[in-house]
This record gives sequence, C-alpha cells and structure tokens, in this order.
Amino acid sequence: MSILNKKARFRYHFLEYYTAGIQLFGTEVKSIRQNMVNLIDSFCQIKNGELYSVNMYISEYQFGTNWNHSSRRERKLLLKKKELTKINKKLKNPGLTLIPIELFFNERGYIKMKIVLAKGKKIYDKREFIRKKDLFRENKQSFKFKNRI
Repeated sequence: MSILNKKARFRYHFLEYYTAGIQLFGTEVKSIRQNMVNLIDSFCQIKNGELYSVNMYISEYQFGTNWNHSSRRERKLLLKKKELTKINKKLKNPGLTLIPIELFFNERGYIKMKIVLAKGKKIYDKREFIRKKDLFRENKQSFKFKNRI
C-alpha cells in the first residue's frame, strides 16, 4: 500500500530520488493505514540542518482522544548527514525544490517517504505532457477496437 502525489509528475521534472524515514505520532500512523493522507501541496524544507516535510495533510484519527495530532504540522524526515549536505548544496541552485512523491510501508513495517529533487515545468512542457497522454489514450482505444473486429 502506498500513497502517491499524482500531480507532482505533471508539475515537475524529476532529477534525483531519495528515500527517507519520517517521524510520526501513533495517531498519524493509524490515519496513514486508513489512507487518510494528502501529499499534493506538500514540499520539503531544510531548517537548522534538518529536513522537514511541510504542509502534508494527515487527517486526525477518528478514535483519537485529546492526544490527537494536528493535521498539517511539520514532520521531520530522517536522512543520513551525507545525503542532507548533498541535498542542501543542490538546493542552492535556483529553480530546484524537494517534493514528496510517495508514502509507503517498507518490508519491516516502517513508514518511509520517497522524495525527489525536482525542477518546475514550464507551461509548454505541461501542454506537451497532456498531448502525449491524449495520444497514448487514443492509440490504446483504437487498438482495443481493432481487436474486437
């Protein structure tokens, strides 16, 4: 089971992928298991030498008590120091950003986040992406129609 940021591929060119652990509360883990997560408007930011996921929405747990988490809090991402310094150097280039694209459970049952170093697409790149997707869809439909005859 994984939760994807579907709009990220449309909005950005992906350059480098990283897998990070994430610091969560118990009620957040329970909400993630119920797929009550939205990654669409989230991004990652380095503060004081640590990486944080900002604006990721995890719905409050239905059966949580007064110890329930806030839904849009900053969550710390866990990476090795070498990776953090490498990312920090690359983020100094203008136009680059760090975007979470997937939230998943690894084989040991821990929640991990796949993040990507990305560069924003221009409007003409987005139009090209839509055009290719439409052509692929039309070819797929015509292929199905030919096989039925």
